[in-house]
Amino acid sequence: MISENTDNKFESASDVLQRIFNTDSSLGSELLSESDRYAAVTAATFPKPQYTRVIACANQKGGVGKTTTTVNLAAALAEAGMRVLVLDMDPQGNASTALGIEHASGTPSIYDVLEGRYTIEQVVQTCVDFPSLDVVPSTIDLSGAELEIANLDDRVDLLRNALSYYLRSSGKKYEYIFIDCAPSLGLLVLNALRAAEEALIPIQAEYYALEGLGQLLKTIQLIQMSYNPSLRVAMMLVTMYDRRTSLSHEVYEEIQQHYPSLLLETVIPRAVRISEAPSYAQSIISYAPRSAGAIAYREAALEIAKRGVASRTEQ
Repeated sequence: MISENTDNKFESASDVLQRIFNTDSSLGSELLSESDRYAAVTAATFPKPQYTRVIACANQKGGVGKTTTTVNLAAALAEAGMRVLVLDMDPQGNASTALGIEHASGTPSIYDVLEGRYTIEQVVQTCVDFPSLDVVPSTIDLSGAELEIANLDDRVDLLRNALSYYLRSSGKKYEYIFIDCAPSLGLLVLNALRAAEEALIPIQAEYYALEGLGQLLKTIQLIQMSYNPSLRVAMMLVTMYDRRTSLSHEVYEEIQQHYPSLLLETVIPRAVRISEAPSYAQSIISYAPRSAGAIAYREAALEIAKRGVASRTEQ
């Protein structure tokens, strides 16, 4: 790596960029910023929680970045040395796809766990790109699960009980467990929110994305009252943010005005590579590690890690 020396014979990367792109160049400023941010976040120490954080990524609106957020936060934390488990609770199985996990119809999956045929230990797989990242896959078979479990007495506790048993019996210790929820408010999502202690809500930087937020918060409040008093809305993350538009700024500011303590400072940019990565069965962290999207998800993961330490201190 080229760096400065005492006689200034060589220029640092930042000096080269500064020379090529003067301060009036927005492209130069953006490149400098991304270079500096990448260096800072990859050099940062991610604090480990003293307990397992179980986080459900939920929003009943589709297309807001739930799966993308789940996958890339999990990958960023695994890259930083955390032991992470992802539970794919969406019948589409997109989280499984993005992490390179086998999930064809008939593959032992979370569906079989909910039905009681297998334990989590029997269906869990490890992500090829990150050895400390385990995944419980979903298959299309999960789409019929809500009807099949609807009459069970413990229908809202199936995931919680299976996860508790797995953590006790397997001896595995995770710093983070992420649950990727389907875009609905049905029994599958209810199971996820019953098993979680924290809810992370991704919100697309568009006004339509705000419409269902109030209903989601009311639903979570009802779950808190009826099923899971330990659950709390811990974080909101703005996704698909386009810094070139005033709309993205306005949406962020509106959320910040109403939920200042919940909104993460990090925003996830609208970027082609983020959407492209799953087609290669990869997260953005492994597919394009120096891209703006990968940098942003690492920063969000670091912010979440630091918030967890602060939250634990307050308790």
